Amino acid sequence: MMTQLDIAVKKNRAHLIPFMLTLYVLAFLDRSNIGFAKDAYQLDIGLSNEAYALGAGIFFVIYAAFGVPANLLMRKLGARIWIGSITIIWGMLSAGMAYADTEFKFLLVRTLLGAAEAGFFPGMIYLTTLWFPLKNRAGIMGLFYMGAPLALTLGSPLSGALLEMHGFLGKAGWYWMFMIEGILAVIAGLFTFYWVVDTPDKARFLNQEEKQAIMTALAREETTKVTSRISEAIRNPKIWQLAVIYLTIQVAVYGLIFFLPSQVAALMGTKIGFAASVVTAIPWIAALFGTWYIPRYSDRIGERKKVAAVTLFAAGIGVGLSGLVSPVFAIIALCVAAVGFIAVQPVFWTMPTQLLSGSALAAGIGFVNLFGAVGGFLAPLIRVKAESIFNNEYAGLLSLAVFAMIGSLVILSLTFSQRESAVYKPSAS
Repeated sequence: MMTQLDIAVKKNRAHLIPFMLTLYVLAFLDRSNIGFAKDAYQLDIGLSNEAYALGAGIFFVIYAAFGVPANLLMRKLGARIWIGSITIIWGMLSAGMAYADTEFKFLLVRTLLGAAEAGFFPGMIYLTTLWFPLKNRAGIMGLFYMGAPLALTLGSPLSGALLEMHGFLGKAGWYWMFMIEGILAVIAGLFTFYWVVDTPDKARFLNQEEKQAIMTALAREETTKVTSRISEAIRNPKIWQLAVIYLTIQVAVYGLIFFLPSQVAALMGTKIGFAASVVTAIPWIAALFGTWYIPRYSDRIGERKKVAAVTLFAAGIGVGLSGLVSPVFAIIALCVAAVGFIAVQPVFWTMPTQLLSGSALAAGIGFVNLFGAVGGFLAPLIRVKAESIFNNEYAGLLSLAVFAMIGSLVILSLTFSQRESAVYKPSAS
């Protein structure tokens, strides 16, 4: 028989997750769709490979700088106002990429887009801590994280189809891709003001008993946290370890994402278009299943560290093998890589939420995400530089594999005290 807490978690999941998932799809698509436009866009505006890599990564510079203050602002203003506002702004900027027809404009818009999106992802992670107990959180964040493979599964054919609009009304295909996908985010931002409720005690869809159950469960967890002070959180060695881990994950993730359409097209011996974009979607379809299953498995057995380490290590093996084998096996290896890189992250994010509370949690999430943003910035530069130094495309893939394996080893080095591990109990729901 379901308890009031089980019912509250189920209702919260039904209300929030589809919405959060949709926003994540749009956010991920708007930051990564330059990967689909890469070849035609570079040719049309005369953008070099180095400038493209800088533009792909510069998004993360300002994104990193604004992560901590953005999350503290969300804690102060509330999710409805904060998430709604920044979604509208980043949608407008993403659409503005349609007019970024010089190197300067390209770098400027990517920088501003990083500023607009800085508060979204850490804000979503923080939002889950306000609505869901830790024992359910890996599975919940796994559902949210399905936005990444969904963006790349649905977004691959969508972006490819929009690129096929080349010549419509005299505009390039990349013009229509940036414009249409940006407008979708603006619409979603407007909807946010209607749909989002800041905390469970204000939710119209929960009755009083359900509100009390979820608030009591969340309050009980606060007694196990290490600190609620921002200064203590930033000095905590475990938070620094988690930050380094997240950097390695994001180097590997974005080093793959920004170049995957080109890599798949090369395997097929064709240019990037609808056919190549459909095949590019295959690894992300695999990631959907992995991101649904692996975090739920982690919740069920109450184990985070080993699950995260093995998942990330497997991802490194997959991306490393993808440059050594035949095209068919390369796609299989890329499926393993995609599953690992996406599925490890919801399990990973239970760790800082286990240690911190209050303002320290908001700042800690932003701090860890800052390192991830640095990793996202470095990713295309590392891959291009490795290929240049060794004059071999495989060197770029191998560099991503090395970062993933380093991250896996650092995860295994983490140690938690009995108190810090007290909330890691298998989920009964």
